[in-house]
Amino acid sequence: MGKLYIVPTPVGNLEDMTFRAIRLLKEVSLILAEDTRTTGILLKHFDIQNKMQSYHKFNEHQAVSHIVGRINAGEDIALVSDAGTPGISDPGFLVVRECVAAGIDVECLPGATAFVPALVASGIPCDKFCFEGFLPQKKGRMTRLKILAEENRTIVFYESPHRILKTLNQLSEYMGEDRYAATCREISKKFEEIKRGTLKELILHYTVNEPRGEFVIILTGKNE
Repeated sequence: MGKLYIVPTPVGNLEDMTFRAIRLLKEVSLILAEDTRTTGILLKHFDIQNKMQSYHKFNEHQAVSHIVGRINAGEDIALVSDAGTPGISDPGFLVVRECVAAGIDVECLPGATAFVPALVASGIPCDKFCFEGFLPQKKGRMTRLKILAEENRTIVFYESPHRILKTLNQLSEYMGEDRYAATCREISKKFEEIKRGTLKELILHYTVNEPRGEFVIILTGKNE
């Protein structure tokens, strides 16, 4: 029986790729990639010549049984996402669950995840926190915000540049404009930037300055 490897990839800076990750991507029988074009650039950079198969949120239910069958037959398979650690706001949970249910060994390498450097660099308490990822787009969004308004731990969100102002405004509405937060964009990339202040101050900043890049929002808990 083979093994499933969960392999984190850089969220921006290719120098964050680990030696172990490069070795495993060269050795496994197959690489499951969220987007083979994006992963192809990574493989080319590190001179990794290996087979890839598309694995994303639109085909994962159909692909899982085939993947489990190949690992049961003795193949080692690696799963990567476009950036960061698979399963963290990216496809991955389903195949991990099915492999565990089938008695297959699952090994996850430590590596890049966008929210960890954002959380640590924010200056906001990070000894206890909850990770929310992306808020629901429509159904359940307001209900979730009402619940989170009472959360005492630091809260971590992911957000796109197109929705960052909307989300900051809604956080301000439900949690108060004086709630302290940090917005971290383009983690590990050339134009990495962290802005800290009240929600009111952050809203003003991104009203004047066009938001660009993927964001991590770090929000203080209710009683901080």
